[in-house]
Amino acid sequence: MKLKYFLLVVTLIVLDQSVKSIIHFNMPLHSEIAIVGDFFKLYHLENPGMAFGINFDFKYTKLLLTLFRLIASFVIGFYLYNLLTKKSNFILLCCISLILAGAIGNVIDSVFYGILFNNSPTDAPFSLFYGQVIDMFYIDIWEGYIPSSIPLIGGSYLSLWPVFNLADSYIFTGVAILLIFQKKFLGEF
Repeated sequence: MKLKYFLLVVTLIVLDQSVKSIIHFNMPLHSEIAIVGDFFKLYHLENPGMAFGINFDFKYTKLLLTLFRLIASFVIGFYLYNLLTKKSNFILLCCISLILAGAIGNVIDSVFYGILFNNSPTDAPFSLFYGQVIDMFYIDIWEGYIPSSIPLIGGSYLSLWPVFNLADSYIFTGVAILLIFQKKFLGEF
């Protein structure tokens, strides 16, 4: 019983890493392929920072972020194991498995891609723990310039959907299902 959830996690990680490798080796950086017109595209991007490309101007930000992701992955894995020993709800176990697979998928990028794919930023103090996460799915809801009459954000360019990868979608899906069914799981957290 416990094994099937860890097999799910491993399968999802392998799928995520396979897609990232295919994109890395077969699409030049910043190139795109239209899948559904201009709405859904493959767009090869390497993200040096956090979600949505957020990055702080501190030499060791990426190292701290990677260490945090690594620790969070262990905590989520331990939590999944505890839920399994309690024989928790199937949907809850699947959600935590999705979140764990997504976390580990992005940890692999951050820890090893700087060495394996030589994609650490040029100003990184070293390659290990400074790999950039490979993103590739782009849903173009809207992009353009915001009129300068709009306070705070006016006059800037905005794209209403980030470029993401399978690991990101695993995390998003797991969290979204947890939020939708939270009343069902309330006693199990």
